[in-house]
Amino acid sequence: MPRRQGYALLIALVAGTAALAAGVASAGSLLFSGSGTRSQQVAAPDPRSVARTPAAPAHSTGLWLGTWAAAPTTGVIDTYNGSDLTRRTIRNVVHTSIGGDAARITLSNLFGTHPLVVDHATVNTRPVTFRGAAAVTVAAGAQIVSDPVLVPVAADADLVVTLRTPTAEGPVTIHPGTHQTSYVEDGRGTRRTTDWRYLTAVDVHNETATGTIAVIGDSLTAGTGSTLDANSRWPDVLADRLSGRYAVVNAGIAGNRILRDGRGVRASARFDRDVLDVAGVKTVVVALGINDVQQFPQETDPQRIADALRSMTQRAHARGLRVVGATLMPYEGFRTWTPARNAVREQVNELIRAGGIFDSVIDFDKAARDPYRPSRLLPAYDCGDHLHLNDTGYQRLGSLVDLAALQHDRPVSDQL
Repeated sequence: MPRRQGYALLIALVAGTAALAAGVASAGSLLFSGSGTRSQQVAAPDPRSVARTPAAPAHSTGLWLGTWAAAPTTGVIDTYNGSDLTRRTIRNVVHTSIGGDAARITLSNLFGTHPLVVDHATVNTRPVTFRGAAAVTVAAGAQIVSDPVLVPVAADADLVVTLRTPTAEGPVTIHPGTHQTSYVEDGRGTRRTTDWRYLTAVDVHNETATGTIAVIGDSLTAGTGSTLDANSRWPDVLADRLSGRYAVVNAGIAGNRILRDGRGVRASARFDRDVLDVAGVKTVVVALGINDVQQFPQETDPQRIADALRSMTQRAHARGLRVVGATLMPYEGFRTWTPARNAVREQVNELIRAGGIFDSVIDFDKAARDPYRPSRLLPAYDCGDHLHLNDTGYQRLGSLVDLAALQHDRPVSDQL
């Protein structure tokens, strides 16, 4: 797929250093409040929510839609072989779902314990400002949305968001295990990474798409088992099928649970921040629950899982959103599998199929299981660990989604 190969990375790596140096020469480390006044720190918002600030001209007929997102997962002390990471440059490579004529980015310091200073940022080498300034300081626990950047953004293409951080204080808010190659440059050179740092959303101004579909899930949504840089996660496949009619953002976190914190904040607690407040969201897809069944401590009551899923649907309905949910796929052969836990999984699926939890159901279990042994994945879809899928399996999931079930006539509130 030629567009998946993306030329943005090459452009950014060639031109990024020159653009960065020019921008830094005139930039200072300024502090802003929510009203844009200088010498005040950005107030830390409720970490469960994300504010999207309309910024297009009043006469615009387009929408601000999330073309890409990543759920912030954890904070890490960002060191590499003992090197000094001051004055480092981060090149986050992300893959768009739809395009647009302008972009804006969200930076998060959710897990930081020190202020995050970014003194220069670009989108595909175009300079980014924050309330009119090239530099911004984001308080620990806070996040900020940039001003619009007049930059053409292609659909189904790689986009490079470059950030320069003059200090190495952390922890660094990251989304790890991205299945996408990004880059970090410091005094010792440039290294590859599969973490996204600080960047949690890219919105585009788009005049043709209907809205955004936000997918919340675990490693099976995040793409564990898929090929690096192939963008073959099942939400990527779904985005391709939609052909620009809707954007698709992926809020999957590997190891995520509904009822307990684990890898990442539990889904029931991050639902507002990572899903309901996505720019232009109209439909939510929920693919969660297998980690509640199989991770320690295991949830043994299927009704508790079903009730938690229903509660998420009710919260989405309160925003006027449609909710589509998926059944839980089999995992016999994985190290945590037992007949008793499989029975819980099957009971959760029965409750989902019975209705009353979601507006519509995608039967991932039926599609991915071995018909001769329904408690395990079909071998052709198994990446080898008996829990996660390979590219063929994710292609099957993405092709299974009924596109008509995703459509909703609710007007987008971010229309300008």
